[in-house]
Amino acid sequence: MQDKPPGRAPDYTTAALTMLGVNLMWILCAIWAFFGFGVALILAALLNAGIARLGRRAS
Repeated sequence: MQDKPPGRAPDYTTAALTMLGVNLMWILCAIWAFFGFGVALILAALLNAGIARLGRRAS
């Protein structure tokens, strides 16, 4: 065995946030295609309000 300490773990924050945005985009587009623009818009507004609420609670 080697006696050197393990290196730092890679930072995948940017990649994870990018994929979150890509997945959110295709899910909203699919909802738009199946249920219409109004439903996708309401869902996006609810997600925005939820994220803002979490941000206020965290600070």
